[in-house]
Formats: sequence, structure tokens, C-alpha cells
Amino acid sequence: MIMKNQKKINLKSFIGIGIIAMTSATSNAQESGLYDHTTPIEPYIIQYRNDLQAINYFYGPMPKGWGFQYAAASPEQMDRLLLLDQEYEKKMKQFDYKKLNTNGQVDYILLNRKIKKNIEDLKSNQSAYNRVKNYLPFADSILEFEKKRRRGGAVDAKEVATTFEKASAQVDQEIKKLEGVKSIPSADVEYLENIIASLKLRLESSFDFYNGYEPMFTWWVPKSHDRLQEKLKEYKELIAAKTDLKPFDDGSNIAGKRVGKDVLNKMLKDEMISYNADELLKIADKEWQWCVAELLKASKEMGFGEDWKKAQEKVKNSYVPEGKQPELINELYDKAMNFINEKQLIDIPPLADETWGMIMMTPERQLVNPFFTGGREISISYPTNTMTYDQKMMSMRGNNPHFSLGTVQHELIPGHHLQYFMNRRHKPYREQNFNTPFWTEGWTLYWELLLYRMGFPKTPEERIGMLFWRMHRCARITFSIKFHIGEWTPQQCIDYLVDQVGHEPANAHGEVKRSFEGSYDPLYQLAYMIGGLQLLSISDEMVGSGKMTYKEFHDRVIKENYMPMEMLRAILTNQNLNPDHQSSWKFYKF
Repeated sequence: MIMKNQKKINLKSFIGIGIIAMTSATSNAQESGLYDHTTPIEPYIIQYRNDLQAINYFYGPMPKGWGFQYAAASPEQMDRLLLLDQEYEKKMKQFDYKKLNTNGQVDYILLNRKIKKNIEDLKSNQSAYNRVKNYLPFADSILEFEKKRRRGGAVDAKEVATTFEKASAQVDQEIKKLEGVKSIPSADVEYLENIIASLKLRLESSFDFYNGYEPMFTWWVPKSHDRLQEKLKEYKELIAAKTDLKPFDDGSNIAGKRVGKDVLNKMLKDEMISYNADELLKIADKEWQWCVAELLKASKEMGFGEDWKKAQEKVKNSYVPEGKQPELINELYDKAMNFINEKQLIDIPPLADETWGMIMMTPERQLVNPFFTGGREISISYPTNTMTYDQKMMSMRGNNPHFSLGTVQHELIPGHHLQYFMNRRHKPYREQNFNTPFWTEGWTLYWELLLYRMGFPKTPEERIGMLFWRMHRCARITFSIKFHIGEWTPQQCIDYLVDQVGHEPANAHGEVKRSFEGSYDPLYQLAYMIGGLQLLSISDEMVGSGKMTYKEFHDRVIKENYMPMEMLRAILTNQNLNPDHQSSWKFYKF
């Protein structure tokens, strides 16, 4: 008995010592910064994201095999998502916010804003569905069939075929009704197109589950299914043709939906930008004037006096021969890396330096994206054999060595490639949930601003090359805002880029077309310069005051991952934030 009791005592002592040791180790680890990659809110962020994915997977069109198919949400799906958001909204209210440090406060604020924004968007989508549901009398029959399919419910094959035939007849009736409809608001057309595409996917997904497996289903349903799919396709195309959004009658053959000043200002507020559209135009104008003054200095050094456009023309004609652009990319990359390492501006992981690559951009993509893009690799925009002579010359002139000086590091290191590399290794939950172009493009544009300030361009030709892009970012603010508030047409935007920035005409057309017809939201193009100026302001505050070196600053920033720049500043300055924090930071001095 004594020996057994002694063993129990020793075991308890051992456990106690282990707990003390673990506690001590945890405490030491926290003090050493081992857990700097997370906050107490991270589990909520990850759970919320995965709960959203679970609902969208189950209530969306399940694929035939593995994977996930995106589709516009059904009414049932929207109701379920709204319930989830409301549950998380309640969880956030119950969390003890006072226990959080600044990093945790930032995660709390960003998640809370995301939940509230999702609720707002869901309610807007519910209103949109109710607004257009008269165009969709056949939707319920497809959605009810999908509901049975989710858990493999038994179906009456003849009844399914009959339902599909009735749905096809309903689509036919709606097609006939469209003959008397002159136009439909573009927002409704876009929403209807997405819903019909979603119904087609749901129909196909549910059909594929039974077809070939259930004998009577395979005998009765395929022809009725195929007919309904064809009718939905026809209806979707006719709906698209009824949009009141047409290409502007200005010779550009570019369409685009203007959102208006009120929506633009709300979007800025949602992105935590404490300036309105009119104030951003003033920022663009001031930055533009600075660029012109710098261009005049370079032009005079080159012997062109105050005619900086002639100096720019000489720079454009410095393009490398056909087939030599990849060599130029490597040369410019090495030049940037040598400068950054010499100035000790940032730690560059060897694997990041090792694993960037190149691809050649297709001629089709160059029509809307005439310059480099980047991420894991740099996508090179340069002539191919299928282009006309004029297209080749514009591509070569627009991607000359001096213009490319700033874009290579923008796309690779320390730009998008390093972003891509680091964002997957440091607080990746932020990138997955709080993505914003003011971070994506702000970080890369900031480096262009900083490198120019530090003397990276050595010759007047190189300065003109980098200033071309800086003027271009100012122009993006101006033309995107003026288009969306109704002051400029697409052709006026193109003319502005050609006449005032120095773009080749085809390149300017591609830039404007991409901005207004592509998948970019109205703020994306202005986010380059505004995000860059935000980060430059934080850099001046932290490095300029001597609180951090450039290396310390950049290493810290790149590891914080995606968030509005105002939240980044709050972390770096160790602010105590209100849980309902609203943007108030004025980063620009007029």
C-alpha cells in the first residue's frame, strides 16, 4: 500500500512538474515572439471561413466528382448564410474585446466588419432575387429537384421528366414575353444571368447524380433534361441582349457600368479610406504636378528643354530587339536586387529568389493587358508573330527598358512574387479573408515610390521611365473616378492616357477596356497610388522618426499580411482601438 501510494504521489508530482514546465515554455515562447503569427481571433476567422464554405458546398451545385463549383446563391442558400452570419455576429459581441492587444483588435475589427458586410450583401441579394423572380417561374422546380439530390433521395423518374417538360414550357413563355421588353436594367440583367447560370449548374449536378445509376431515371429523364438546358441557355442569351448597358457611342467600342459618386464614396469607406472621390482627385492632381516637375528636370538633362514628351519619345524608342525581352527582364531584376541588398532594405528568402519564373503573354491577353503582370511568375508582354506591324511596334515601345525598370521589381521581388511567397507563410488567414487592392497594389507601388526617392534610377532616361508609371497611377485615379461619376466617356479616358501620359494608343485602349469591362471593381485602379501613398506615409512615420530601420519596417510589414493600411499603422504604432473603429486616418498632406 505504501509503495502504491508513493507511486501515485510521484506520478502526480511528475504531472505537476510537466504542467509547470509547459506553462513556462509557453510563456517563454510568447515572450520570444514564437506566437506572433496568430491572435485569439484567428480561430474565429478560420472557423467562419470554413463554415461559409461548408454551407456554400452543401447548398450549392455539388460537383460530379471532387471539388467546388461556384454559383450564385439560391434563396435557401442565402437564408442559411444569413443565419450563419447572425450567429457569428452574436459570437463577436460576446467576445471579451478588452483582453486583446492591437494585433488581436485588428483581427476582431476586420472580421466583425466582414460579417456585417456579408449580412448587408446577402440582404441586397435577397432584394435583387425578389425583384427579378417574376422572370424565373421555373426556378423552384429545379431547386426542389436539387434538394432531393443532396442526400440521394428517391425520385419518381416520370414525374421528374414531366416537371422538366413543364419547366421548359415556362421558359418558352418567358422567352415570348421578352419580345415585348425593350430593355432591362443592367444590374438586373447581370443578376439574372448569374442566377440562370447557377440553375443550369444545379440542374446538371442533380441530373448527373441519378443518370446512368438509376435505370428508370436514365430511361425517362435525359431528353427532357437536355431540352430544359437548351431552353435555359437560349433564355440567358436573350436576357443578356436586353441590357440597357451598351457600348458608349464615343468610338471606343467599350462598355462599362458607372456606379456614381455616392456608391464610390461608400466603397471607399468600406475600404477604410477616409477621403472621398473629390479629395482623391485632388491628391491625383498634386502628385501629377510633382511628376511633371520631375519630368522637366530629366528632359532638360537630355537636351530637350521643357518638351518632356520629346524626351519620352526617345526613351520609348530604346526598345530591345525581338526575342530579347527575357534577357532584359533578368538584367533589370538583378539590378533591382543589387540595389535593395546594398541598401539593406528587406530580407529576401533565398527560396523566394530561386522560384520565380517567366511566361509569355498571349496576343489575345495583350489586347487588354499590354504590360507585364506578375505573381508566382512574371508574364511578359512583347510582340508575337501574329501581330500586325503597328501592334508590334506599340508593344515594343511600350515595354522599353526604361519603362520596364520599375515594373520588373513591381511584379517580382520585392513586389507581387514576394507578396505571394510571404503571404502564404505569415498570417495566411488574413490574405484569405481580408483581401484588399490597397494592400496588393499598395505594397508594390510603395516600392516604386521609395526606390525613386532613394536614387534607384541613375540616368534621366531611367527617371523618365519610372515617372511614366507614376503618372500612369495618377491618371488611373483621375480617369476611373471621372468615368464612374459620369464626367468622362471611355474614349476621353483613352485620349487622356495618350495625350497626357504618353501611352501608345492601343495600350491605352487596352488599359481602359480592362478597367471598365473586366472583373476589376471601381476602386482597383486607384488603389495602386493611394495604397502606395498610405504605406509611404507609415514608412515616413516609423522609419523617418528613427523608430525602425527600413529593413525592420519592411520585414514587419510583409509578415502582417493583407489588411487596410490604416489597420497596419495601428499595429505598428500599438494603438488601442475601439471595437467599432471607423476610418479616420488622414495620410496625405496637401
